[in-house]
Parts: sequence; C-alpha cells; structure tokens
Amino acid sequence: MALSGKLTKKLVENLGAGRHGDGNGLYLVVDPSGARRWIVRVVVKGQKNRNGAPLRTDFGLGGADIVTLNQARERALEYRRMAKQGLNPRFNARQEIPTFAEVAQQVHIERMPTWKNAKHGQQWINTLRDYAFPKIGRMPVDSVGQPEVMMCLAPVWTEKHETAKRLAQRIKTVLDVARSKGFRSGENPVTAIKDAAVLPKVKAKPKHHKAMHWKDVPAFYADLKARNAMAAKALMFTCLTGSRTGEVLGMRWAEINFEERLWTCPAERMKTSEVHRVPLTEEMLGIIEPLKAMKSEYVFEGQKRHKPLSNMSMLMLLRRMQVEGVTVHGFRSTFRDWAAEVADVPREVAEKSLAHSVGSDVERAYARSDLLEKRRDLMEHWSSFVASGSGSGLQ
Repeated sequence: MALSGKLTKKLVENLGAGRHGDGNGLYLVVDPSGARRWIVRVVVKGQKNRNGAPLRTDFGLGGADIVTLNQARERALEYRRMAKQGLNPRFNARQEIPTFAEVAQQVHIERMPTWKNAKHGQQWINTLRDYAFPKIGRMPVDSVGQPEVMMCLAPVWTEKHETAKRLAQRIKTVLDVARSKGFRSGENPVTAIKDAAVLPKVKAKPKHHKAMHWKDVPAFYADLKARNAMAAKALMFTCLTGSRTGEVLGMRWAEINFEERLWTCPAERMKTSEVHRVPLTEEMLGIIEPLKAMKSEYVFEGQKRHKPLSNMSMLMLLRRMQVEGVTVHGFRSTFRDWAAEVADVPREVAEKSLAHSVGSDVERAYARSDLLEKRRDLMEHWSSFVASGSGSGLQ
C-alpha cells in the first residue's frame, strides 16, 4: 500500500528550520544549520511516564539525505505498530539499514561453503566490487531501485555482456537476501528490469575452443607417447577420455576402480554437479598404472608433492610441440566430431561420454541410465583409433 501524508519530496528538500508534521506522528526536523532528520512520535500502549501519563516518546529515523520520505513513512508505520502492541521501539526496532556493500559481503561469507572452490567465491564478490560497489556500494540497501541497478548494468551490458549478466544475477541475489532479512520490500528491481526488457538484446557470440581434426589425432598422440613429461601423460589421458582439464588434473587414485576398469569422478568436481563414470580402456590403464609407483594422492602429480599438475601445463605442452591454435578443451569437440562422423553412435551415447546433459528435464528424468556399457564400446573404439598411429584405426 502507498503511504501518504502532508509532506512532498520538494517540501522535504526546501522547508526552513522547525518541526514539520507529515501526519501519523511523523515529523521532519530541520535544524538551524539546515540539517534535516526524521522523527516519529508514538504512544507505547500500557506504558506510563513518571507522572503516570501514557508514555509518549520521540524516535529518530535517520537523516533526510539518506532516508527518503517513503522510507521514513514506512519506518514510522512500523514503530507505531510496535507501540500499539505495547512494544517499545527502542528495543524492538529493526537494526539500522545496512549498505548494499555490507549485505553483499555478508552474502559472500554465508555462501562460501556452497561454492565449488575459492576461485568461484572470489569471482562472485569481485564482480560486485568492480561494477556495483563504486556506484551503489554505500547506499542503504533498501534505497537501491531500478535506476540504481541500471547505473551498474547499462555501461557494461553490450561491451561485456557475459559479465553484465553475472552482475545482474549477483545484484539480484544481494537484494533478495536483503529482503529476506527484512531490509527491503517489494519486487526485486533486477527482475523488473528484465521483465520490462529495457536493456537491449545482445546476441551472444558462441565461444569455440579450437579443435584438432580427428584425422590428425593418431599422429599427434604418437608424438605425445614418445614424451616422458607428466603433462604429456595427462594430455594423452584427457584426449582418450574426452574429459575436461580440471576433471583429469584433479583425479585421485581413490576415484579409480581397476577391477571394474572404471573412473568415477565425484559430483563436486564436475561442471554439471553430477557424478560421471568413465569406462577405462587398456590404453588409458597403460598410461596411469605405472604412475601408481609415485604413491601420490593425485594420479597426475605436479611439481609439488601431493599436488596436481597446474591447469596450464597441458596447454604449455601443446605450445612447446608447436601445435598452434588448438586448446586442450578442443579435444572434446574432436572426439564428438569423430563419434558422429566415424563411429556413428546415437547422440545420447556421445553426449553422455562428454558428461553433457542431454535433452529436456523430462527427457533426462526418463534417461537416468548413464549408458555405461554402450559408452565402454565407444571408448574402446576411440582408444584403438587414437593409438593406431596411422589415422585409419577402424577395425
């Protein structure tokens, strides 16, 4: 409901020294110095002053330069409700409204345990620090509306669209949390901006990881096989499994079952946050079994004991091998192209091999199987092709 009274925004800014009533016990007090502040006068039910008369008390609601007329009316209403219930607002009023930055920092701390790693958490707060705090960080969180959110989003919306989308999501989260803690009311301005489509549509350019043609993989793999570096072994394994860099480098011995020839990557290390089982072929086992002798926690140990290889190690190896314009992630595309063009397997089998989510939520609910045996056949076929060294590899 819209609260109203005698004062207007213009009067609040221009009235001279004195005490100016808005109605319902709310006053704007203008000091001779020109400073403006809000007070509310309430009678606390059932409480008496020293003379036995009803307890009538004035409470400060903050400076008029920070607290808007509407906010002052809302707070005054809240104080009157408390007084009517016999509660003294001095002990029961909501705490001072925190700033946007204070709430954001609190959300960051509270959500730390939910992020996959510290880097994600840091990126979350860094986006707000760089693009939101300079503009709205010091504002009370209940006075952040659509214009203020637009001030943050508009400058980066087309230039850095991915960043802007993340920024919008993060501002929305902070404002949602502020509302749940009682510091805000009404619709989230980020949602309102989205619904009103006031920001221009930006066509996202798909980001492609440059990939090697599948015909070139056997010769490349033969070159890798001749090298002793741990990065070469990790890259061979990545290439054969079609896994993501982080999944391979973070692999621990405890995730491997040699009897069942299976590597089970836990949900917390997967992009999809779902457990992924990878069937292991003779070629894959041939790479990792000799590494057991190192007795490390990680399969592909880096420079430091019990620490994995750096995530740049495989890319740097590609550069040393003068394989230009190809990324490690690109080998997933190479495998996918080969699966479609050569192996001719159903889409679901190839996509599950890459730990991609297939189809709609309904389709996924019906396709609970991870198609392990079908994928085992596919991986055997791919392994024998990659290790053939000739480029035919089709038995």
